[in-house]
Amino acid sequence: MPKMQIWNKAMECMPREEMEALQLRKLKKILHYVYDRSDIYKKKFDGIGFKPDDLKSLQDLSKLPLTIKDDFRDGYPFGMFVVPMEQVVRLHASSGTTGKLTVVGCTKNDMENWTEVLARMITMTGVNSSDVTQIAFGYGLFTGAHGLQYGMERVGATVIPISGGNSEKQLMVMKDFGTTALVCTPTYALHLAEVAMKLGIDPRTDLKVKVGLFGGEAFSEEYRQEIQNRWGMLATDNYGLSELGGPGFSGECELICGQHIAEDHYFVEILDTETLQPVAPGEKGEVVITSLSREAVPVIRYRTKDISSLNYEPCDCGRTTARLSKITGRSDDMMVIRGVNVFPSQIESVLVKMEELAPHYQIILYKKGFLDDLEIRVELSEEAFTDNYGKLEAIEHKLKQQLYKTLSMNPKVRLVEPFSIERSPGKAIRVIDNRDK
Repeated sequence: MPKMQIWNKAMECMPREEMEALQLRKLKKILHYVYDRSDIYKKKFDGIGFKPDDLKSLQDLSKLPLTIKDDFRDGYPFGMFVVPMEQVVRLHASSGTTGKLTVVGCTKNDMENWTEVLARMITMTGVNSSDVTQIAFGYGLFTGAHGLQYGMERVGATVIPISGGNSEKQLMVMKDFGTTALVCTPTYALHLAEVAMKLGIDPRTDLKVKVGLFGGEAFSEEYRQEIQNRWGMLATDNYGLSELGGPGFSGECELICGQHIAEDHYFVEILDTETLQPVAPGEKGEVVITSLSREAVPVIRYRTKDISSLNYEPCDCGRTTARLSKITGRSDDMMVIRGVNVFPSQIESVLVKMEELAPHYQIILYKKGFLDDLEIRVELSEEAFTDNYGKLEAIEHKLKQQLYKTLSMNPKVRLVEPFSIERSPGKAIRVIDNRDK
C-alpha cells in the first residue's frame, strides 16, 4: 500500500488514551468557559444542579442537557454567542424552517482552527499542492464553500472559487483550467456528468478530475458508485454542521472506511434515538457533538438528528482518530407509512441499483383518507426511456419488487421522463410533504 500523507501526525495519530486525556482537559475547560459566559448554558447547568467542576470523566458529559436547533432559533441572531462582537471576525448562517437563520460566528482563533481541521480533511483525500480545485458550492452565508477554500489554500492547492450553478460554464472552466478536484454536493456532481455527456464531454476521458469532496447532503454507497462510474474519480464524503462551525468535523481518507473525526476539537457521543442514552461502540444512534475549541459560539451536546456509529479501531491509513460511519438518515427523516418505518436512504439504495433508472427521484408524502401514504417519482435512464407500455410496466414491476424486499411495503411508483426532476447546485429536495395540503 502506498504511503498516505497525513497533515498533522501529532493529533491524527495520537494513541487513544492520550486523545481521551486531551479531550477531558479541553472538556473541563470549555464547560467553565460557557458557564461563565453564556446565560443559556448557565441556566441549563443550574437547572440540574451541575457545576463545571462536577465533570470528572468523559462519561459524565452525558449528565448534561442537550442543545437543540431551537436554542439557536430562540436566541436569534446572536443569543448563542459568548464573546463581544469586537472579537467576531466572521458571521455565517444556515437557513431554517421558521424563516429565521441559524447564525454562528468565528473569532480569529476559530478561523485558524477551522482552516487547520479542513487542511487535515483535504489531505486525507489525497489532494495536495499539485491539485487544481473547483469549488462549486454556493458562497454567501453558507459555511461550506468558504471553509473548503481556506483548507485548500492552506495545503497549497490552486482554488477556482466558481460557486454553484451555470453548469456549462463549470465544465468549460473544468476542462480549460485542468481541474483535478471537485467540491460540491453529490447530486450536483451527477448533474454535471449528465450535462457533460450532452455536450459531448466524457468526464472519464476528457476531464482531469480525480477526486471529489462531497458534502451538504447524505448519499448512499450506491450513489457514490454511480458518481465514480460516471467520473472515474474517487468520491469522498465529509460531514459538518453550521452550528458546529461548518465542514471539517470529519472526512473520509482514500481508503473510504469511515470519516476520521477531528477529535482534538470535537467530542462525539452516539445516543439511542428513543432513550437518548449512550450506546455501545459500533452501535447506531443519533450523533451528538460537543465543540472543544470554539470561542465565539461553543456548543455543548448538540443534537444533530443524524444517524451513525463510531469505530475506534486504528485505520490502515495510519490515523488513530475515531471514525464516523456513513450517515444513514436522520431521526427526524423517518417516515411512518402504514405502520412501517421508512428512511429516504433505504429508497435511494434501491433506485440507484437499477440500471433502468437515473439517480434522480422525489418522495411525495400525501394523505389517503386518514392515512399517510407515499409516492416515489423516479426518472428513467435515457437508455431505458421508451413509449413501449409493456417495457415500462416490466420496469415498474421490478422496482416494486425491490422496494418491497427493502421496505416490506408497496409504495406507489411513478416513472418519469429523463431530466424532468429539477436539478440544483445545492441540496437536492428529496422529500415533498403534501399531507397538510
